[in-house]
Amino acid sequence: TVSPDRHGDTGPATLTRTLCTEIPVTDDTALIDICDALIHTRQHIGPKHLEAPGPDEAELDALFAAAAAAPDHHQLRPWRFLVLGETARQRLSEVFVEALRQRDPQALPDQLEDARIKAFRGPVLIMAIVDLRADDPEVPAFERVFSLGCAVQNLLLAARARGFGSGLSSGRALHVPLMHQAFGLAEGEQPVCFISLGTPRRSRPIRPRPAVAEFVQRI
Repeated sequence: TVSPDRHGDTGPATLTRTLCTEIPVTDDTALIDICDALIHTRQHIGPKHLEAPGPDEAELDALFAAAAAAPDHHQLRPWRFLVLGETARQRLSEVFVEALRQRDPQALPDQLEDARIKAFRGPVLIMAIVDLRADDPEVPAFERVFSLGCAVQNLLLAARARGFGSGLSSGRALHVPLMHQAFGLAEGEQPVCFISLGTPRRSRPIRPRPAVAEFVQRI
């Protein structure tokens, strides 16, 4: 029997949790099914469409443990994550507002308010940071960003396995000096994106994926 998922129905999240918890991991076919369910049902859910509950502390630790399994050339761990609590979100809202003012000195009050409230959307908000400081000529910057991308994808799939929705967001505010100052980032560290986690307000269709032949050549 398949129990209702976080959306109140028997959707893909239920399938994934059932596969992860009830099928022996020694079964190769089951492992393939688990991987396929996680990968093909994961989708972007915007922060404003995520609500409580989000992952608790133990679940977050499990998600970060999954992130730590990412490929990491020379084991530099060229990334880290900041889980933003209420005080940090307030700080982030001020950065968003000031970044908008710098881009558009004529921004209207409602535009500034829209920028401010973005910091408070979704139950869990995480900043993903790439670390480019290590002096290792064999691991160039693009490899370090790639490693962060793998860590983020691991985290998203681990969240999916637990029935949570997720979304990535970025924007020009990530690159303003004030963002670095507000969160104590070192020279050579760069915030790359925000990860929002929570329960989707509603189910939505999986977006079409490109056919393999569209992006793969066998030569």
